[in-house]
Amino acid sequence: MPDKIRCLIVDDEPVALDILKNHISKIDFLEIVQACRNATEAFNCISSNKIDLIFLDINMPGISGIAFAKSINKDIKIIFTTAYREFAIEGFDLHAADYLLKPISFERFLDAVNNFRHTYSFQTNENLPASSNEFFFVKIDRKMHKIDFQKILWIESLSDYLKIETPEGTKVTRETISSIEEKLPDANFLRIHRSYIINISKIESYSHEEVVIENKSLPISRSYKERTLNILQGYE
Repeated sequence: MPDKIRCLIVDDEPVALDILKNHISKIDFLEIVQACRNATEAFNCISSNKIDLIFLDINMPGISGIAFAKSINKDIKIIFTTAYREFAIEGFDLHAADYLLKPISFERFLDAVNNFRHTYSFQTNENLPASSNEFFFVKIDRKMHKIDFQKILWIESLSDYLKIETPEGTKVTRETISSIEEKLPDANFLRIHRSYIINISKIESYSHEEVVIENKSLPISRSYKERTLNILQGYE
């Protein structure tokens, strides 16, 4: 059996540590090497242990998560965890594997781990638990409307509103793109820009700057470029 994905947790909040430990314990191919309360402990850990993936808090006393991430071997991948949404862009600029906003639900944690394993080709004999849902509901004109995942072409954020493009037309809902992103299966959907999520199966063509769906050009932003191209190139 292939090695497990060896994980390090770095967070100064005891509750956050416990939540991540609990989430990791539910997935057989993840192994916690150590849980650290600060960057100094984490430095000592990675100097003497093989680490594949770090769940790293950004806002910590002393050495911040961003500073820590800049100083370590780039072969060690990072999933940032934080309560502050405004750090997301800087996190992705450091080529983070993902960015989890606290409080971290198990469903969103699963999505991040699934995406990490797919992107960086970690193969195991265990299957990752997955949601059986093939749809979700959004509020449109005071009613909850069912949206099938397979019918979504792309999703566009317009401030506090979202446009969900489908073959039947555009659905507009008052919701944030981050909240919708948590409901979507990572195996099928990809965030390519602060304002765009696409259905991977609907892509007609792509380049380093854009993807094309239904003759519509959608931009790939600098912050999401490496992650986007790594995933799309995996289908070649």
